[in-house]
Amino acid sequence: MLLTRLADVSREVAASSARSRKIALLAELFRDAEAEDAPIVIPYLAGRLPQGRLGVGWKVLSRPVAPAGSPTLTVREVDALLTELGKVSGPGSQAERARLVGTLMGAATADEQRFLLGLLTGEVRQGALDAVAVEGLAQATGAPPGDVRRAVMLAGSLQTVAASLLRDGPPALEAFRLTVGRPVLPMLAHTASSVAEAVGKLGGCAVEEKLDGIRVQVHRDGDDIRLYTRTLDDITDRLPEVTSAARELRGERFILDGEVIAFDARGRPRSFQETAGRVGSRVDVAAAAESVPVAPVFFDALSVDGRDLLDLPFAERHGELARLVPEPMRVRRTLARGPEDLPVAEEFLAHTLRRGHEGVVVKSLDAPYSAGRRGASWLKVKPVHTLDLVVLAAEWGHGRRTGRLSNLHLGARTADGGFAMLGKTFKGMTDAMLGWQTERLRELTLNEEGWGVTVRPELVVEIAYDGLQRSTRYPAGVTLRFARVVRYREDKRPEQADTVETLLAAHPEVHP
Repeated sequence: MLLTRLADVSREVAASSARSRKIALLAELFRDAEAEDAPIVIPYLAGRLPQGRLGVGWKVLSRPVAPAGSPTLTVREVDALLTELGKVSGPGSQAERARLVGTLMGAATADEQRFLLGLLTGEVRQGALDAVAVEGLAQATGAPPGDVRRAVMLAGSLQTVAASLLRDGPPALEAFRLTVGRPVLPMLAHTASSVAEAVGKLGGCAVEEKLDGIRVQVHRDGDDIRLYTRTLDDITDRLPEVTSAARELRGERFILDGEVIAFDARGRPRSFQETAGRVGSRVDVAAAAESVPVAPVFFDALSVDGRDLLDLPFAERHGELARLVPEPMRVRRTLARGPEDLPVAEEFLAHTLRRGHEGVVVKSLDAPYSAGRRGASWLKVKPVHTLDLVVLAAEWGHGRRTGRLSNLHLGARTADGGFAMLGKTFKGMTDAMLGWQTERLRELTLNEEGWGVTVRPELVVEIAYDGLQRSTRYPAGVTLRFARVVRYREDKRPEQADTVETLLAAHPEVHP
């Protein structure tokens, strides 16, 4: 498939607000695609690179390259060149990356260059996400959409299912079954503003602790035990203590869903950063396990003794889980029959927060396991942290945000009257906000560089965030997790912004 075809569809999808039109455009694209194109076309439509981060900065991407006069590039040629680009390392790597990017852009037309630039900067935002692609794929091949969704869920990969469907048609879906040893995408939760809202929506439900750990899927087939992350990476060799714990369970063949988390000597959760660092560590695993041991905490059973449990109500799946897993290794929970049990559910949330966890997940007792989907039958509730911070600088945006100041550098007040940077964010901004803040920050500009501007620390912005983590990159020794803009506070002066001391006092679990 020619890249120009994909770029055209991406542009048309971005211009369309109707879901039905997006699906029709993608269906037409898939009819033209070959099976070998699917693993490239699908992530490109969602703005992802199969190779991940390529280490190419804006300095290289912003260099002008004369476009090709006519389209000749295929998506597979682009993928091959980007794969080569991702392998570049060592002395002279920056020059080699610049050469490869120049080669790619020189072979692309002007429209293709714009698409590639958006792809390489992560600014493809046309709404062609996987859910829409599934519908388009079903329409293109004549397969029932529900069957395609289930196959994707069980395969853990839309690209794999798409390649099979485009090659062999709807009968190919029969090959995708729940199999011990092959991970599936996990079920995810929507957000509710309160326990009352969640219980009101779901009725009979379980209220479970929300652990700030790493999602893990444990597969056991006799003596063979495999551990997979939320993104389906195999981490078995990194967590020997979790493998040992799984070996002690009663069953011989199962798939369990849960989290791994590190606890301190008092039984309270250690910081997410410590857990994530341990799970990510591949060097000297024995020493890491001794220094930061992690424990599995299970909350669902997907398969037991060769029986697929995905379509069973959660209450029945939990019964199977309780049969296999002793209570200390299961997530703490309470049951609520409906609004009449709201006081019990709210007290459980309060107790969970006192134990150092981040909130609760409220789960319908009747719901099946919707793997790979953010279902409305699981609702997470956690306190929202907000801070009033000062904008210290802003970076120019890319793609749709080109020409506007987008990524904000955020600072909290320090004891000496200055400001300490806590991180950056470009999330939570509407187009109107982007336009306003660009104009306002230009008025406050002290210095303008190629990357953006530094500004007088006068503009206060309210920031929501999920927590703190340690960071040596920032002067306070911490940075915000998942920061996003709530609103600008022009009613506040910079000396009324929050302080580093206040922030650290609110998060005693994280100390630089």
